[in-house]
Amino acid sequence: MNRQQALGGVELDNSYARLPGQFHQRTGPAPVAAPRLIRLNHDLARSLGIEPETLERPAGVEWLAGNRPAVGSEPLAMAYAGHQFGNWVPQLGDGRALLLGEVFDRDGVRRDLQLKGSGPTRFSRGGDGRASIGPVVREYIASEAMAALGIPTTRALAALATGEKVLRRDGPEPGGILCRVARSHVRVGTFEYFGRNGDPDSVRTLADYVIDRHHPDLAGQAGRYAALFERVVGATAALVARWMPVGFIHGVMNTDNTSIVGETIDYGPFGFIDAFDPATVYSSIDRGGRYAWNQQPKVAHWNLARLGECLLPLLDESAEAALERANAILETFPRAFETRFHAQLCAKIGIDTPREGDVDLAFDLLGHMHEGRADLTLTFRRLSALPGDDDRADGPLRELFDQPSAVDGWLARWRRRLQGETRGDFDRQAAMQRVNPAFVLRNHLAQWAADAAVEHLDFAPMHRLVDVLARPFDDQPEHADLARPPEPEERVLETFCGT
Repeated sequence: MNRQQALGGVELDNSYARLPGQFHQRTGPAPVAAPRLIRLNHDLARSLGIEPETLERPAGVEWLAGNRPAVGSEPLAMAYAGHQFGNWVPQLGDGRALLLGEVFDRDGVRRDLQLKGSGPTRFSRGGDGRASIGPVVREYIASEAMAALGIPTTRALAALATGEKVLRRDGPEPGGILCRVARSHVRVGTFEYFGRNGDPDSVRTLADYVIDRHHPDLAGQAGRYAALFERVVGATAALVARWMPVGFIHGVMNTDNTSIVGETIDYGPFGFIDAFDPATVYSSIDRGGRYAWNQQPKVAHWNLARLGECLLPLLDESAEAALERANAILETFPRAFETRFHAQLCAKIGIDTPREGDVDLAFDLLGHMHEGRADLTLTFRRLSALPGDDDRADGPLRELFDQPSAVDGWLARWRRRLQGETRGDFDRQAAMQRVNPAFVLRNHLAQWAADAAVEHLDFAPMHRLVDVLARPFDDQPEHADLARPPEPEERVLETFCGT
């Protein structure tokens, strides 16, 4: 008897499964004992053309847990390698995830459906291939919060409890599975798996696949591989420029965690800055600060250089000409990043028509925030509410600084600069509130939700955070407790991978 079923009325495809065998391992999910749906993303399901109600039924839950295949599903674990903290690791791959297949969303874009925590593969490196419910909850909340902020990211379709235990460093924990959606799961490390292991033919095959799927306008064109590299560089620059203004720290920007479509992928030891310090690191394994907030553009540039090395044989028959072309493309990254980042900084301080000196003004505020240990999110949010010609309402912002008077000079300079803007206060304040969120996924909140799930199978904190963070730019006074910085005893100074 064929137990396959259409997924909410949609049959899957898997274009990646049509690549040669060295690109993946074909293997199915390991069934779980008693799957239970924790959260289903109804809006995302509908955008994928999937009927949410069918996923909430027992057969749908069985599919989301990996216990029952969907029509067209060809599950596989993707092969990739990577530089981890600058060190080359020749084989990594999906050790606890499976690409089930793809669907076309309502915009006609092909989207991957992947299960995380679906059991061991040949890439598991001795692990059990499962996930604790804590990392599943963290990634669900984080990816949806980032999407609501307008930052390109993988998405969470569903989170499930498995009814089984997994053994982790602190003992047994409830198991979980995340169903993740992405434009692609191809990484810089996927190219490295072949490029650095001496297989240029597979690099070409992979590049052609990426072009056909994501950049079909380049297919068959001369110079298409250089154009592909240019687009990956531009997309990565734009992504990191979106991370920085909201204080997001990825935490583990290895090349195997760097998407070739410019999406945030693999939420492990991520974090959001509270009191601003540009050298902030949360990842428990980042002892040297390689992936600190202010190092992320440099690391992204470095990762892209590794991609460029893999593409060299495709750029020109002459090794010298290929290297020159790759370096020319790489050199566009700093300017592309700075242009986008600086524009967003100007928008955050209410400047609609930037001119010379405005970027310095924004960086000066960041400097005062660092010296005064002011909260990043609240400082910009409260700045958004201030009038441009009256300092009597400055108190709530000033109190965020250790020495409130230290920011007075900056506020005076800011108000003088606003006099050169054509917008009135109302329009400026509204525009600032559209780029300065009231809510981000603060580390202590993510930990609160994860702990409740692990310790008590209590998902109320998760549901509350997902709902509030879906509207990060609204004040939502009834949820003011989720906007405040952590108390000293609540601070989370280390975050961890979910492996």
